Amino acid sequence: MSSHRPCALIPVYNHGRTVAAVARGLRAQGLPCILVDDGSEPDCAAVLDALAREPGMHLVRRPVNGGKGMAMLDGFRAADRLGYSHVLQIDADGQHAVQDVERFLALSRAHPEALIGGAPVYGADAPLVRLYGRWLTRVWVWINTLSLDIPDPMCGFRLYPLPPTLAVIEHAQVGRRMDYDIGIIVRLHWRGMPMIWVPTRVAYPADGVSHFRALRDNVLISLMHARLFFGMLWRAPWLLARRVLKAVRRTRA
Repeated sequence: MSSHRPCALIPVYNHGRTVAAVARGLRAQGLPCILVDDGSEPDCAAVLDALAREPGMHLVRRPVNGGKGMAMLDGFRAADRLGYSHVLQIDADGQHAVQDVERFLALSRAHPEALIGGAPVYGADAPLVRLYGRWLTRVWVWINTLSLDIPDPMCGFRLYPLPPTLAVIEHAQVGRRMDYDIGIIVRLHWRGMPMIWVPTRVAYPADGVSHFRALRDNVLISLMHARLFFGMLWRAPWLLARRVLKAVRRTRA
């Protein structure tokens, strides 16, 4: 990749209290921001309108809420139109450590072909039900990639090389809502994208806004795991051969 021109992408749905601090924290580190308003209520929309008037902020507005995945897909396409090479995904609710962004960027500059992903470090504020759910998802992703390469497939703090990511989202079903993070990471792994993982603190504020809907989103996530499982089956010989080849290369190094 000839140039490294990253931006931040923040999907937003009624995060009017927190999104400004996240976006300005990213701008303080020199990152331009693409804000995707996924059909927010008027008070949050007004906050985004004000942010869009600040230097380095670009607003994409979806008239109807479609879910995190749809917001991300629109944001990726906007980043491509604006000429960016890499996209940092970060949540609007402030749970991700903005101070770790420079570590992501430094690794991406050194390895521009790689996805730089957050490996969450949870504190006592993390709800146990979330941790159990993430553990089950982690096991399914290990099955669907035939590897232990992905430590947390649901962390929405990632830096993507944009062209190969666009190639996946334009030709595969990666999920429209909370199933998106799982769908995209597995499909990028299947395509052999290198991945580097950065330990990073994830916070769960007591007054935080979560749009995870237990029944709907768990059903969508389960369906995504099922689709990926059947996709893994016909890829299994190639995935196993790739693992053997990597092991041989490590032995010879």
